[in-house]
Amino acid sequence: MRIVIKLGTSTLTCKDGLLNKKYISSLALNLNELQNENHEFLIVSSGAIGAGRSHLKVNVRPRTLREKQAFAAVGQPLVISAYSDAFAKYGKTIAQILLTRDDFDKRDKYLNMRNTLNTLIENDVIPIINENDSVAVEEINFGDNDTLSALVAAATNASKLVIFTDVDGIYDAYPSKSSIIPRIEKITEEIERLATGNSSSSEKGTGGMKTKIIAAKIAGASGVDTIITNGLKLNSLKNIVSGSSFDQVGTLIKASLRSFEAKKSWIAFSKKVKGTIFVNAKAMEALVSKGKSLLAVGIMKVSGNFKRGDSVSISNFENSNNKDFARGLTNYDSEIIEKIKGKKVLEIEKIIDVTDDEVIHRDNLVIL
Repeated sequence: MRIVIKLGTSTLTCKDGLLNKKYISSLALNLNELQNENHEFLIVSSGAIGAGRSHLKVNVRPRTLREKQAFAAVGQPLVISAYSDAFAKYGKTIAQILLTRDDFDKRDKYLNMRNTLNTLIENDVIPIINENDSVAVEEINFGDNDTLSALVAAATNASKLVIFTDVDGIYDAYPSKSSIIPRIEKITEEIERLATGNSSSSEKGTGGMKTKIIAAKIAGASGVDTIITNGLKLNSLKNIVSGSSFDQVGTLIKASLRSFEAKKSWIAFSKKVKGTIFVNAKAMEALVSKGKSLLAVGIMKVSGNFKRGDSVSISNFENSNNKDFARGLTNYDSEIIEKIKGKKVLEIEKIIDVTDDEVIHRDNLVIL
């Protein structure tokens, strides 16, 4: 079984902000036992910025991009050294993988990244993955490692995504925290409301429970179960791997019964959206219910500046909430779509040299 484990800053660091090397050693012990039973692990690890800040004895949390990048540059070697020392005790090898959003956005980079991770796993190496905070800028960052962990789980065809945090799971009420919801078959609006109020109590990390629900959606749509649980309860890993006693280890969010194949998962979640195409109700029905391609005649409005091959969202123009219902790779630049929207093929031929009948072909279209 292949499992992605996401570890947040609050889980990896002590109260003084220093790396909790005792915890990392305990993690290595647990994973060593499970890896010897032929289970495979990838770790998405936060902690670089916090470790760098503590090492430099800076008490104020960084707010500017340059501060975060500088602290990450200092902290990342400390984090990877801690993992290396802990796993070396058991004869295990780790690898450092630093990623940006760009590595998922561009198809060639995405495939290279996926191949590298798979090759490491095939050689019994545990990848330690983090966002490349020291170089990432707003346009190419993830915002939080919850999202990164879900994208990694989808890319590597993992069976489970385990998100370790500083609470026991998703509570059925907030702030009373009366009991943990042991199993969620589908993420509903009610679950999302609970997650909005039920954020992590720590001020060290960037994510809360809301980002974990978003991660579970991404993972679930790609056929990956998500478990949200307390990172201090490392002994729960055996139950998680065996699939038993989830009421004792946190909240299990089941994968969707209808999961995307690899390319469509990449279109839906990994490739960055560059704009939105608004369509009429008839076009929406053709896409959703009949599995058709998107034609210009059904397009009402275009938002954003995008090029051929970019990923765009598709929304219902006639729906007041304008919620995206699909994503796809466009065959035309936004400027051209503005010229041909609402027109039939014979009309389009008088405006441009037609290369594709479809604005988005159904093979490059994902219904969310």
